[in-house]
Amino acid sequence: EELQACAAVGQSRLMAVYQELFAAHEIQAAQVLLTHADLQDHDRHLNARNTLMALLARGVVPVINENDAVSFTELTVGDNDKLSALVAALLPADLLVLLTTAEGLVRNFGKGNAKLVPTVKKIDAATRKLAGGTQSSTSVGGMASKLKAAEIVMRAGIPMLIGNGMQRGVLAKVLAAEAVGTFFLPGEAKLKGRKRWIAFFHHPQGSMVVDDGAKAALRERGMSLLAPGVMECEGDFEAGDVVRICDRHGTEFAQGVAKYSRAAMEENPGKVVVHRDHLVVL
Repeated sequence: EELQACAAVGQSRLMAVYQELFAAHEIQAAQVLLTHADLQDHDRHLNARNTLMALLARGVVPVINENDAVSFTELTVGDNDKLSALVAALLPADLLVLLTTAEGLVRNFGKGNAKLVPTVKKIDAATRKLAGGTQSSTSVGGMASKLKAAEIVMRAGIPMLIGNGMQRGVLAKVLAAEAVGTFFLPGEAKLKGRKRWIAFFHHPQGSMVVDDGAKAALRERGMSLLAPGVMECEGDFEAGDVVRICDRHGTEFAQGVAKYSRAAMEENPGKVVVHRDHLVVL
């Protein structure tokens, strides 16, 4: 409650500063506060997108932040890196730029042989290891949260760049395609609007554990998930909820919208329980 009260006071002061700074360049700024619920509910999700697009079409710069004054801890976005990635996927944006105090993703950070990583094609365990020890005392998440943001936008087919916000003219250099920071290449498959909504904007309400045959049908042949392929269910999900789809070892490899509640699964043997149009392989 204390942090939420501080957020309520701080938002108006922060926006006053933005208004003054943009006004000096004859640019109008607008405040947009979002909660995870705004992004998760499909109608509110689309309304948020339409509002942002309308502002941009009129030359207004939206200043976006999480509505910390009313967000529940369990349903928060978490940090501004993730929020920026979700907004980029929501629009979708042409490019996401995250400015920090580092030059970008750095190999051997803090050592004499430190070296900037100019390009990242894929985020794997080795890439995540580079983020160790880069937590800033004045930020939430550090480089690790920026890599999580990169994972979201890369899967959405959007490129991302991490650069040094203290470098003068850094955004102009980015837009001029100069070699700045670390550039994350977008994935080859660009998800459509509804599948972006399924993949990125939900806290899944449960899980379905499937057998090897069902996993192969989903991953390799793009099929729907049938009830006989489900070995067990976890969590109390309802029809229309997003659920994790895991293999027999518990590894999540897809997310989808459940056609039936957990209680109704046994009553529908042989039926499609997650349709391929509402399923995203991760």
